[in-house]
Amino acid sequence: MAVTLYDVATLAGVSIKTVSNVVNDYAHIRPTTRAKVLAAIDELGYKPNISARSLRLGRTGVIGLAVPELSLSYFAELADAVIRAAERHNLVVLIEQTGGIREREIAMLSSSRLHFTDGLIFSPLGMGSDDAALLDVSYPLVLLGERIFGGPADHVTMRNVEAARAATTHLIGLGRRRIAAFGAHAGEVLGSAALRLQGYREALDEAGIPFDPDLVREAGQWHRLDGARAMHDLLDAGVPFDAVFGFNDTLALGAVRVLQEAGRSIPADVAVIGFDGLDETKYSLPTLSTVDPGRDELAETAVRVLVERIAERDGQLPPREYLSDFTLVERESTAL
Repeated sequence: MAVTLYDVATLAGVSIKTVSNVVNDYAHIRPTTRAKVLAAIDELGYKPNISARSLRLGRTGVIGLAVPELSLSYFAELADAVIRAAERHNLVVLIEQTGGIREREIAMLSSSRLHFTDGLIFSPLGMGSDDAALLDVSYPLVLLGERIFGGPADHVTMRNVEAARAATTHLIGLGRRRIAAFGAHAGEVLGSAALRLQGYREALDEAGIPFDPDLVREAGQWHRLDGARAMHDLLDAGVPFDAVFGFNDTLALGAVRVLQEAGRSIPADVAVIGFDGLDETKYSLPTLSTVDPGRDELAETAVRVLVERIAERDGQLPPREYLSDFTLVERESTAL
């Protein structure tokens, strides 16, 4: 037989209402009474009826997370960080994958599955500034990423320009002057690629190094294959270079593989740095220098802000923007 509130109340010597108040974490309960009830719950192994509690509170205890693709390590590690942050708020995370396709992202915003959640953390890749009005939804929403700024939702993002400038400046500090940049998107004005290219160019300008467009290589996707292709193209073109800044770690890791196959020593011949602070960069050969953009901070902040929105009753709080701090991590791929 399932343990009931009555069983807990009988063992603790209190009323059923008191047990209910403890289970629902009401504040105005004497510590001694709370301790007795919690001890009885532990002894009997009582499990609250989550469904009934959710209906009573008008909440599900579930939040959504929509990301472009979990096959990219950054989003997989981001999802893990969001799950861990949500657990600290006693929340479960429902993960959706949009493929970074604009139409699927827009459909996600009105998906019937959102009825099972209390709010959504949303990282679009296909949507852009012209779609900002679509973020004015009736449920709590926190936006991630660099596709839309100044929209109607809370926004948590990273310091892309500053972090990319720091990565490039690090390479310049090693005496490198022919620094290739992998991951550009043609015509992009706003987004991770555009912002990181801006930071790269600012570092060159500050050091008095002329910008050479032949050193900038496009990559529509940011997978290892794209980094490998970009490196093959650069080598085949015969463009001289002594360093590579990959706009994410997977691009940089793909480039490293091709460099090694070509007999280039890292970092003696070519210094390489990535961006994202992926766990696997600690174990590559050589270990990869990278920029940690504060992914755990991003996840923690996004969950905290969403929880605040869920608890908000009047909806009068204006949209807020948060920026995470970054850390440059120097490893073997840039350390002579």
